[in-house]
Amino acid sequence: VQLQAFGGGLVQAGGCLRLSCAASGRTSSRYIMGWFRQALGKERVFVAAITGSGGTTRYANSVKGRFTISRDNAQNTVYLQMNSLGPEDTAVYYCARSRAVQITTGIFDYDYWGQGTLVTVSS
Repeated sequence: VQLQAFGGGLVQAGGCLRLSCAASGRTSSRYIMGWFRQALGKERVFVAAITGSGGTTRYANSVKGRFTISRDNAQNTVYLQMNSLGPEDTAVYYCARSRAVQITTGIFDYDYWGQGTLVTVSS
């Protein structure tokens, strides 16, 4: 399985971006997909996750109401729509796949990771 995240860039505070994560190889719509982010000098933390069917999502409190995770299984792609961005959202964003049977925020529950895409929000 290969995951490729893209869509990052420089945006002003209050702006929006949409990240995409394209999966290739042995992919399946039954896997949970998640987004994590890592700010400079900080640990990688959970942002959002979505079940294989797309019917259940979970968000970190810091992004709830501003970010939306979605997926298009026909395209093997997961998205992260990010609105009302602030400087605190500046980080490298990673997509990842989980074999967990229930939606999970645990970083160690994710076994395949994309290379990350940098989001920079200027104030």
